[in-house]
Amino acid sequence: MGVRRCIVLAWTGVSMDVDMTVEVGPLTLRSPVVTASGTFGSGREYADFVDLTRLGAVVTKGVSWDAWPGNPGPRIAETASGMLNSIGLQNPGVEAFIESDLAWLATQDVPVIVNVAGHTVAEYVAVAERLSAESSVAALELNISCPNVDEGGLAFGTTCKAAAEVTRAVRAATGLPLIVKLSPNVTDVSEIARAMEAEGADAVSLINTLLGMSIDTVTWRPRLARTVGGLSGPAIKPVALRMVWQVASRVGIPVIGMGGIMSAEDAVEFMLAGACAVAVGTANFVDPAATMKITDGLESYCRQRDIPRVADLTGAIVAQRTGER
Repeated sequence: MGVRRCIVLAWTGVSMDVDMTVEVGPLTLRSPVVTASGTFGSGREYADFVDLTRLGAVVTKGVSWDAWPGNPGPRIAETASGMLNSIGLQNPGVEAFIESDLAWLATQDVPVIVNVAGHTVAEYVAVAERLSAESSVAALELNISCPNVDEGGLAFGTTCKAAAEVTRAVRAATGLPLIVKLSPNVTDVSEIARAMEAEGADAVSLINTLLGMSIDTVTWRPRLARTVGGLSGPAIKPVALRMVWQVASRVGIPVIGMGGIMSAEDAVEFMLAGACAVAVGTANFVDPAATMKITDGLESYCRQRDIPRVADLTGAIVAQRTGER
């Protein structure tokens, strides 16, 4: 039936329209493709290569209360099928972000999700409260999973108790949609996700980078000044996909999937596993237009298979039959 319909549409010159909108909690996004925090600046850096109006949202790099200088260099190391980074959430602080980056983003027709960072619960709350006063902010993404800072970040994301504490406090401080970004560097990510749901998170995003390292065999020194950093890129995709599937099957809130998405086919896999939207990260460094190509590819995939809504892909994985030969 589907094959025949595709042939008829091609012959008549009629192209089926695909509804690319998705729901992420209270947010309605025009596309399931968003940017991953820390890989897209605040959008301005990619505006010459990407039509921002076609993105589901721009997720900004992490924003803290005061300016953070980040970690000393070297902070980037290439690995097989991926990269290590230890940037350390370098940013100019929330006021400078609002005056410059957010002011520019407010002139663009795209939802803005601000990634929130902090050393303490009080700092997370302060940043959330300040951003909640800005009408151009569509949602907050709570970063409790960055492995590249000594205080905050990953320290809050590896136990249910600590993650619940910061999520509860931020939830009480803002009426904006709240997304919590989860770490893969835990025993059971689904338990953390369930704790976030219980504390009022509107959605979860996962995975952040895996903790890794690389050593120079000539100098016998770590390639990163901080020794360890976050591994991203295609190498982590199978792990990310498994964790998205696990979390989506155990929570009732939406899941934004990320981790090694380089193509439309990768994005389809994450949506079939249960993600309602996907965040593109490391691919932006390889190809600045990656988000556009993935968006086009998703639409084409749906059109070729007579799928009227891209949201129909979410959670549609078919279990493998056992006992077949």
